[in-house]
Amino acid sequence: MATEIMNNEVRVGENEESEASNGIEKLEISNGTDEVSENSSSMQKDEDGVTAEVAKKKKKKNKSKKKKEPLKQTDPPSIPVVELFPSREFPEGEIQQYKDDNLWRTTSEEKRDLERFEKPKYNAVRQAAEVHRQVRKYIRSILKPGMLMTDLCETLENTVRKLISENGLQAGIAFPTGCSLNWVAAHWTPNSGDKTVLEYDDVMKLDFGTHIDGNIVDCAFTVAFNPMYDPLLEASREATNTGIKEAGIDVRLCDIGAAIQEVMESYEVEINGKVFQVKSIRNLNGHSIGPYQIHAGKSVPIVKGGEQTKMEEGEFYAIETFASTGKGYVREDLECSHYMKNFDAGHIPLRLPRAKQLLATINKNFSTLAFCRRYLDRLGETKYLMALKNLCDVGIVQPYPPLCDIKGSYVSQFEHTILLRPTCKEVISRGDDY
Repeated sequence: MATEIMNNEVRVGENEESEASNGIEKLEISNGTDEVSENSSSMQKDEDGVTAEVAKKKKKKNKSKKKKEPLKQTDPPSIPVVELFPSREFPEGEIQQYKDDNLWRTTSEEKRDLERFEKPKYNAVRQAAEVHRQVRKYIRSILKPGMLMTDLCETLENTVRKLISENGLQAGIAFPTGCSLNWVAAHWTPNSGDKTVLEYDDVMKLDFGTHIDGNIVDCAFTVAFNPMYDPLLEASREATNTGIKEAGIDVRLCDIGAAIQEVMESYEVEINGKVFQVKSIRNLNGHSIGPYQIHAGKSVPIVKGGEQTKMEEGEFYAIETFASTGKGYVREDLECSHYMKNFDAGHIPLRLPRAKQLLATINKNFSTLAFCRRYLDRLGETKYLMALKNLCDVGIVQPYPPLCDIKGSYVSQFEHTILLRPTCKEVISRGDDY
């Protein structure tokens, strides 16, 4: 500021002091105004900066408050189950405590340690169970008379493939969808071209399986639109629940069968004016389940008698019951649709090149999991019936024809998969639907 005043005095001259003084005043006023405007503009900038910063902080707070809502399953289901559980921890099934001499297991630290060691396997099978629950819930909502059975099975199986993120032998369908009708108890699924339609008076057993890394969930239920069949369905449902309740470590398989039969045969059903006592089908059983092995060697009878073998810690079981209005006995009948490579089949030389090719397809896509002819068609296999028969004849593949009541009577089925954990019994497939 001082340098500017001195320069102004030199320009004005010595004899014009008043003008110089006026000039000084003007300069002082002018420069004072500039300084104020500069200060005010800088203050404005500071205020704007502070305002912007505050706004940013508020935005950040608002963003942090807004948590991402968990994904919800669509209708129809299309989101893989792994995406619905970002933690990759899947829900437990229904927990039941052991009875009597095994009550101590609940609080045993040693048994808890064993369970922690097995947690990855438990989590895998729980994922398969969650897929099963969501699929069967959806299928129940769309079932109605007039549906083509082929369409029903393909809808169900394609939904499983989506929800389980099908990946070769690591994740997928465990066995073909059984949709056996009326007197057919099990092992029926439509072959390609079948035109069977679901009717109002049908009793349908819907039996399907899912797996993760060979850990199989086997679960079934019966559908009947006509309320006349309700007592028949109730008989097999309650018998299955009884079998689950009685199952446990060191329990004899024959004792479970006796308890199931007692409950089953306490029911009667009136069909078209005629009363029938409900009977357990004596040559059908539940079974133990192993990795990639739907029938792992032990059978759970549904009548008294049978094996004295005991259940053991860590085993998986399918507790399933079949209620009949007939003689309580089934036999193989009708066209075969279900097949499975024998779990213990060693190397057997094959002469037919086509049989070798088909076996390679089976090994790659199914290994020892069950499959059906529709699955081979889906993979692009054609003209394979002779090759398939050859694989069955030499004992590499086992056919599983439909099992039919010998009297042509109605049959109902219910089934759950249970795990005999070291500390408790987990009904892995249990849901709120039944």
